[in-house]
Amino acid sequence: MSARTEAFRQGLRDLGYVEGKNMIIEWRYAEAKPERFPALAAELVRLKVDVIVTGGEAATRPAKEATSTIPIVMAQDADPVGTGFVTSLARPGGNITGLSRLAPELNGKRLELLKEIIPRLSRVAVFEISTDPGYAQTLKEMELASAALGLKLQHIDILGAKDIEPAFRAADKGRADAVLWQVQGSVYSSRRPEIADLAVKSRLPAIYYNPSDVEPGGGLMSYGVSLPDLDRRAATYVDKILKGAKPADLPVEQPTKFEFTVNLKAAKQIGLTIPATMLARADKVIR
Repeated sequence: MSARTEAFRQGLRDLGYVEGKNMIIEWRYAEAKPERFPALAAELVRLKVDVIVTGGEAATRPAKEATSTIPIVMAQDADPVGTGFVTSLARPGGNITGLSRLAPELNGKRLELLKEIIPRLSRVAVFEISTDPGYAQTLKEMELASAALGLKLQHIDILGAKDIEPAFRAADKGRADAVLWQVQGSVYSSRRPEIADLAVKSRLPAIYYNPSDVEPGGGLMSYGVSLPDLDRRAATYVDKILKGAKPADLPVEQPTKFEFTVNLKAAKQIGLTIPATMLARADKVIR
């Protein structure tokens, strides 16, 4: 059972819901195959569930296309307005509400952390998906942060799994000092160990958005929103909707809990020393 699934279940239990007693949950998993989401969404609509909870943008869009009447709760989304899921954060306006993980603003912090462990840092390769919703806002935030830190960014597009290895070669060729990984999606999640190995072989310190890229993925460090916390809070939306609230009237909430994870094993593999002050601030240190 994943930490996120258990967090959602715990959130429901805290509100008095017990799976199998006063609530039935129809779990559906795409198993790293996003093309399965439309069929899964259509199946849930046929079952006439009371609420659909989605774990990310890749699941929310098919759910939105499958129904305009069944309430949909987003457990996490980088840019709900940019994706067109809601009209505004304050007043969603349709059958979708939930939580935003506020991704764009966090890249500045990730760059700061890279600068802290590599004082000589001058060039960062950014692995990204330029077709992602909210990319323009993310790019703007990164450019502002990099300018303030005196860093040059090398943007490398990854549009499929086949682009991962060439991306590391391009970063090496471009003389990058580090990697900012912000590629998301189940296709890449299944390749975490491979990605970490490529970073080690390239001797490139890399920072990720998801702790799972660090443990058990093997990456160096991550800084980002606590996704289990968002899943736990998604349960409060389910509760309000079951008690009669309309998604259109429930504001989209932003994250309040963040996680910083450091992997000393990965640091040792590339000959990097993590400052003690940074380790003291980490929520989790893998030794």
